[in-house]
Amino acid sequence: MTRPGTALVRPPGPRLAEGIVTHVERRPVDVDLARTQHAAFRAALAGSGWRLREVDPADGHPDAVFVEDTMIVVDDVAVATRPGAPVRRGEVAGSETAAAALGLTLARIEPPATLDGGDVLQVGRTVYVGRAAAHARTNADGVRALRRILEPLGRTVVPVGLTGALHLKSAVNALPDGTLLGVPRFLDTTALPTLRVPPEEDGSHVVPLGGGTVLLSTAAPRTAAWLDDLGFDVVTVDIGEFEKLEGCVTCLSVLCPTPAG
Repeated sequence: MTRPGTALVRPPGPRLAEGIVTHVERRPVDVDLARTQHAAFRAALAGSGWRLREVDPADGHPDAVFVEDTMIVVDDVAVATRPGAPVRRGEVAGSETAAAALGLTLARIEPPATLDGGDVLQVGRTVYVGRAAAHARTNADGVRALRRILEPLGRTVVPVGLTGALHLKSAVNALPDGTLLGVPRFLDTTALPTLRVPPEEDGSHVVPLGGGTVLLSTAAPRTAAWLDDLGFDVVTVDIGEFEKLEGCVTCLSVLCPTPAG
């Protein structure tokens, strides 16, 4: 069990609309509206007890707002990733600086490994890592590199085959009780324990905020009602401009929880 700690966030830059799209058609992005939505996202985190720390801007990188892809935090270790899209690698330095300021120990994914933070799902002491057959952001060397870093911390790294989704966490996430919530058509479900399927595909994008509270996009209203009926406290935010770029609520922060004492 964890309780709220510090959330790393990076506001959207002026070139957001140029962000990479892989599995969806490009649509116009309203950058001003995206900034408003990001402010509401940050307010939702703060309202659930998270302290916010802004990562230095990277305005030359359209996708920099998706800060989750640059950093993985396990206990007191911050793993700086090496994104699979070369144009995104300049985003990492700012996240390293922010993690160092929190007193976290830094580790790095080194070439030829590539690893996007969106492909990494932590559930207890198991760490699932997405491996796509096509358009992969994380390669096999990335899985091996993460395993070398995390096994000494008592984590088990489990690769999961991925098809048709940008990242693992585009397809599956975990509820506060550890239950996996996901979309089977995107996943090699044989690598996972029992998977619970939400009423909407966007409903698989949940962020546990501490206790029984989860963050969810307004794009999944039936899932919000379903989770509420199951006894979870649901906080919803509109992130529609980021969803046009294959983003979801999981992509917009790096959560550094405080272990419960």
